[in-house]
Amino acid sequence: MSTTSAAEPAVLPPFHLAFPVHSIAAAREFYGELLGCPEGRSAVDWVDFNFYGHQIVAHLAPEEAGHRQTSAVDGDAVPVRHFGVVLPMEQWQAAADKLKQAGMKFIIEPHVRFKGEVGEQATMFFLDPSGNALEFKAFANLASLFAK
Repeated sequence: MSTTSAAEPAVLPPFHLAFPVHSIAAAREFYGELLGCPEGRSAVDWVDFNFYGHQIVAHLAPEEAGHRQTSAVDGDAVPVRHFGVVLPMEQWQAAADKLKQAGMKFIIEPHVRFKGEVGEQATMFFLDPSGNALEFKAFANLASLFAK
């Protein structure tokens, strides 16, 4: 058993997230083709993806898909239920460019928030085909990820 606390892991363990979708085919196209997440195991009603080293699983549950509430964050209406990834700045910019070229309709356009503050970050929000909200973000200084 590790003596490292959950707040300060020695090696970052991959997380696992299961989420609802209205269509497995649409999830494969979005996560696999557009976002470039390699597919793992699957069945008729679910599919695993390697999401930047983390395991996400799209489960067929149309009645549960989509986001419903927002919360104000630095002037933006941020979807309360969302998931995403923190990328290096260059990779974040490449993802933003790729999504723009693909015609992605952003909930929150790629921009920098908390400018001049300790938590300054690049962020963008968009929906998958089932209405699940994703946030991709980046920090010029990753050490400020949890800074107050």
